[in-house]
Amino acid sequence: MEGADLMTEPGVPIRIFLLDDHEVVRRGIADLLTSVPGFEIVGEAGTAEEARNRIEAVRPDVAILDARLPDGSGIDVCRDIRSALPSTYCLILTSYDDQDAVLAAVLAGASGYVLKEVRGSALIDSVRQVAMGRSLMDPGVTARVMQQIRDGSPTERKLAALTEREREVLDLVAEGLTNRQIGERLFLAEKTVKNYVSSLLSKLGMQRRTQAAVFGAEVRRE
Repeated sequence: MEGADLMTEPGVPIRIFLLDDHEVVRRGIADLLTSVPGFEIVGEAGTAEEARNRIEAVRPDVAILDARLPDGSGIDVCRDIRSALPSTYCLILTSYDDQDAVLAAVLAGASGYVLKEVRGSALIDSVRQVAMGRSLMDPGVTARVMQQIRDGSPTERKLAALTEREREVLDLVAEGLTNRQIGERLFLAEKTVKNYVSSLLSKLGMQRRTQAAVFGAEVRRE
């Protein structure tokens, strides 16, 4: 069922998934949303890895995703989920208001970007709007972001395609660290680091780790 059809069918709940690494925050949001008639929490997670598995299993209408997580970000999860489940809309929830995060959210296909200090009524309304397939991204901001990408240098355009975590990994690859050393530095499993390296190589159009290392070193000098 497409999200845009939800509000036209009486009795059909909006199915919501929550991703936040702070249990207290997660419980607070869950308590707020479950008090709303027509809202149903179908799953929760505290890490990006848990969220990817559980979201694909429960197929929610809306996924509320914390932007910053111990093993990645909600923006990374959004990109993966929007690719695998186009009918699941994503709302990024964060404590930080910065242009880089808005850019990443736009590129990941998020429907909205909401600060954690948002009023409960505003969050409820945001969930309803997103479930209907509407974008909460300010059209002016989105237009400026896309214009920045078009006007940027080839290097900037390549970097814009990377997630925040992938840029961190790229920086450490440029330092000459192995996957194991990167994992120790970022508190990630070696296999997870390997996946990030494969993803960033693909996005940068490169085949070898040494190419990424050279590119990352050039970026650091600019």
